[in-house]
Amino acid sequence: MADTYAIIEKARKTGKIEKGTNEVTKAIERETAKFVAYAKDVEPKEIVQHIPLLCADKQIPCQEVDSKQKLGIAAGLPVSCSSVVIIEAGDAEKDIASFKK
Repeated sequence: MADTYAIIEKARKTGKIEKGTNEVTKAIERETAKFVAYAKDVEPKEIVQHIPLLCADKQIPCQEVDSKQKLGIAAGLPVSCSSVVIIEAGDAEKDIASFKK
């Protein structure tokens, strides 16, 4: 199974991603999200704690990652990022399928 950061990077290069908790939340609610990743080290935790619940409700694959810094890098940002959503998988389609329940 591919590493979550690698999946995000692949989708960023060949598909479409959105960055930041507000964009992620909107994508989940609109059901345009294909895969969601959020960082474990976000402070305060309240910023991202609703994400796994929303994903479970909408049956969207969701993965917690250890570092918002690494998540930002995978998303192509010069700063850390609390959460990322993949809207169009591009070449990461098969990798995302391996996460589905």
